[in-house]
Amino acid sequence: MAKAGHVKVTAKECRGIPERMIRRFTKKVKKEGVLETAKGRRYYKKPSVAKKEKRIKAERRRLREERKRKRAQERRNRKI
Repeated sequence: MAKAGHVKVTAKECRGIPERMIRRFTKKVKKEGVLETAKGRRYYKKPSVAKKEKRIKAERRRLREERKRKRAQERRNRKI
């Protein structure tokens, strides 16, 4: 996971609409993984546990991407 950066939302990019700014800020925070990083660092985690969790997370991500690719391929095949 990349180091969490600063998340910034300007009024210009949201046309000054507060609700839109909040939504965009929330999306950016989620994408950067700021909350996930904070929650993960809340308590000490043994290196072996951290490694295991990282491995499980990577496996889930790979499976999700594989399912996504298969679905896209099926959609392409249906159109033909």
